[in-house]
Amino acid sequence: MGLWEWPWDRRRRGPSGLGPTSTAEEVTAGVDATHLTAIVTGATNGIGRETARVLARRGAEVIIPARTMESGNAVKQSIAEEVPGSRLHVMEMDLASLDSVRRFATAFDSSHTHLNILINNAGIMGCPFKLSKDGIELQFATNHVGHFLLTNLLLDKMKSTARKTGVQGRIVNVSSIAHKRSDGSCFDLNKLNDKSRYKPLIAYAHSKLANILHANELAKRFQEEGCNLTANSLHPGVILTNITRYVVTNSVMVSILSVGNLFLKNTQQGAATTCYLALHPELKDVSGKYFADCKEATPRPAARDAELAKRLWDFSEQLVDTNRRGEFNRQK
Repeated sequence: MGLWEWPWDRRRRGPSGLGPTSTAEEVTAGVDATHLTAIVTGATNGIGRETARVLARRGAEVIIPARTMESGNAVKQSIAEEVPGSRLHVMEMDLASLDSVRRFATAFDSSHTHLNILINNAGIMGCPFKLSKDGIELQFATNHVGHFLLTNLLLDKMKSTARKTGVQGRIVNVSSIAHKRSDGSCFDLNKLNDKSRYKPLIAYAHSKLANILHANELAKRFQEEGCNLTANSLHPGVILTNITRYVVTNSVMVSILSVGNLFLKNTQQGAATTCYLALHPELKDVSGKYFADCKEATPRPAARDAELAKRLWDFSEQLVDTNRRGEFNRQK
């Protein structure tokens, strides 16, 4: 659930026996990931860090993109202490800068021959109005556009890995039930960048709807191309991590969260659905779906609109291409 709906029944479990209280370690128990290489964005704290830790515990080689090497290395060291022998690498990347994303992808391509799993987890929530370095509303830039470009730049590597190894590649977009507050009419730069109409949590909802539509369009393209990759999205649950730092400064929200504390997930539970989609064998060939509590869920109609997904893709390509041609500064 998001900050607008509470999961009153936390005990429901799906056919797999997994549910809201399952932890990331529980949903990956028995999985051997020693042959896999994964990138986890936003792995320096919260559920991203837990996701990276559990993937490392299962044997995967895990790349941690970080805005600063200092923050990334601190997480690498702490996970290494918990998981002796883990294969962790830190590489610098700022999702709010498309040039930084390009530098990361180039560096990764030259230093790694395989990529099996891409987890687009990083995000910011409810921040004051601000434009990214590329002149895009910051939440949309960080939560969607940066991940859109990163994914596109890594697709050839993922397709090549799947062909060479025969192991299906997986892309996982961490969205939110907050997407239900977006009607999908926002994918226009003038609307996104209009400070006078900016509402922090609505802007967050727009970016989370984009995460689902992005995964759906990827899945459609993978099916049409016949490549051995899948793409899915998910809602992790309500977890008090660093992402809520702008929201919980509001005294009313603090009161709501404190009353609802019994219904919140901890970090271990919050990372469960992500790890389930990334590693669980029963997800083989499952693509273009939205999950919550380790089972398939139904997002709002706008998140299932194939035409809207295509329009978002075209819009995102325009933003990325404008950055590549260096035209943002002239537009602002």
